[in-house]
Amino acid sequence: MMNPFRPTAGATPPELIGREGMLDEFEYGLQLGSGAPGLLTIITGARGIGKTALLSAAQGAAARHGWVVVPETATPGFVGRIGETMRLHLDELGSGPTGRRITALGVAGFTVTTQLPPERQVDWRRLGNQLLNVLAEKKTGLLFTVDEIHSADRAELSQLAADVQHFIRDGLPIGLIFAGLPAAVSDLLNEGVATFLRRAERIDLHAAAIAEVERSYASTFREAGISIGSDLVRYAAEATGGYPFLIQLIGYQLWRQAEINNMALEKTNIDQAINAATRRHEATVIEAALSTTSDKDKDFLRAMAEDDGPVVAGDIGKRLNAKSNVVANYRARLIAAGLIEAPAYGKVDFAIPGLREYLRKTNA
Repeated sequence: MMNPFRPTAGATPPELIGREGMLDEFEYGLQLGSGAPGLLTIITGARGIGKTALLSAAQGAAARHGWVVVPETATPGFVGRIGETMRLHLDELGSGPTGRRITALGVAGFTVTTQLPPERQVDWRRLGNQLLNVLAEKKTGLLFTVDEIHSADRAELSQLAADVQHFIRDGLPIGLIFAGLPAAVSDLLNEGVATFLRRAERIDLHAAAIAEVERSYASTFREAGISIGSDLVRYAAEATGGYPFLIQLIGYQLWRQAEINNMALEKTNIDQAINAATRRHEATVIEAALSTTSDKDKDFLRAMAEDDGPVVAGDIGKRLNAKSNVVANYRARLIAAGLIEAPAYGKVDFAIPGLREYLRKTNA
């Protein structure tokens, strides 16, 4: 049996631990079709919490129901790329000419220029209407998924939201799932053109319960014939903090240790796996997240790291000898960056597991 764990960004894990039932409303919407509430969904959560994995699960569910899925990441021009993908699907369904190729993307990515006669160079919304009407006749629909909306150009997001709202009003079988950091999603919902998204189903991802991680680890290793004591399973599960990326990283390293140690795991193997996973987590998640922060931002984070849990914002101001409005500015910026969160009024805490320990250890 091959190592089932997949600690890579965007990879689908063998099990979505603690996520059971989160897509029930969406899957019900796929059955109902046009206008179903679950077809408009927003997934939020900290970095590495499993947003992309859940998005992939939704894409798989839509495909199983026969829906056309158009997945995108919110990098510049993503709306134009969605348009071209719709055009390709329309051609495949027999509603368009063959043998054409893209020659350029239009301004802001909202239109696609191809080697077609002018009368065929329809605008994005009209193209969507054509495809959706074809799919409606076939008793199916179209799903857009857009990941990492915290990186998106707001004009493009507004364009997509406005057009999807138009499709919904026309009773067309459209679905839209966004995924992004909580602060970015809140900003989007506060923008006038996207107010209809406030009615979207909201899935806020948090760490999985340690008991669920323990159950999954025990089952996976037992089925593979890997010998490990129940106390060590619990020890490994606790090291993940219920954080999906660490669940995959530690699981991956545990499996490697088992292969080295004749399919048995002892305490030394667990420690080596946790240490290796921690180094990878620091390099791929923590260091990457810190790379865009200023020295002042890092001063704020280091002041937070002096406490073992949530910190009162006023205490940070005292440690930095900073005024309350300055502290508020740093707080807002770091929340928007997905580095910290506000678990209670007037308090902040680290949003990424291990960040506090990393700051203490490295003085980064």
